[in-house]
Amino acid sequence: MFDQIPQFPISEWIDRAVNWITSTFSFIFNPIRNEFGDFMSWVADLLEQIPAIVIILIVVVGAFFVTGRKFGLATFSLIGLLFVYNQGLWSELIDTFTLVLIASLLSIIIGIPIGILMSKSRIVETIMLPILDLMQTMPAFVYLIPAVAFFSIGMVPGVFASLIFATPPTVRFTNLAIRQVSTEMIEAAEAFGSTGFQRLFKVELPMAKTTIMAGINQTVMLSLSMVVIASMIGAPGLGRPVLSALQRAQAGPGFVAGLSIVILAIIMDRFTQNIYKK
Repeated sequence: MFDQIPQFPISEWIDRAVNWITSTFSFIFNPIRNEFGDFMSWVADLLEQIPAIVIILIVVVGAFFVTGRKFGLATFSLIGLLFVYNQGLWSELIDTFTLVLIASLLSIIIGIPIGILMSKSRIVETIMLPILDLMQTMPAFVYLIPAVAFFSIGMVPGVFASLIFATPPTVRFTNLAIRQVSTEMIEAAEAFGSTGFQRLFKVELPMAKTTIMAGINQTVMLSLSMVVIASMIGAPGLGRPVLSALQRAQAGPGFVAGLSIVILAIIMDRFTQNIYKK
């Protein structure tokens, strides 16, 4: 019986929709690809012009103070970054950091307001939860298809794919954090005649800061996890040598590049963890 049901041409519908979006909104996608791509390249070039030893010292000193004047993370950062520099992967590290930084900032700028709206409205939460589930459960490789269709290849589609993949934790944690704020504190603020914006910025967000920062930490880590995948669509960074080593079956270069990604991931993870624990 089921064999007699005609197959729905869903893939054809999606292809037509993507083609229509690409052609109709090319006046938006093209400037983003060109101007935003130039901006990210400018940021990466600017960072690469700074001597590597200066950046390493800044990271080491920052790690020392952000961890409460402990030497663990500072020592690891010093050894790890010197290892990356010694292996000739410093430029790739800077490209990766630029991609992760911009993708994470965009995810935070978009995610926190959406999380706030979800915490204030059951309707918004009901609409957003299935979308967030889809964003988190869809295989990461699938995000590359619309990214390439809309923005061609390069760093911009890499940031676009990372943005979709990494935004949900910030949204979810912001929503959860504000909903968990003590009702007694909110009632006390209301009793003193505070407005909605005053309650949000002076009571709810300060009390929810720790949980929100935990979501931001997850967003940064998910952005970094897209590095290798984004290299498949031309995004520069440490993903390229990993992909190249995979294609050529070269275990050594692949391991070195992968270890460099791990070093960067640990440093960024420990930095964000210690920030939200303060």
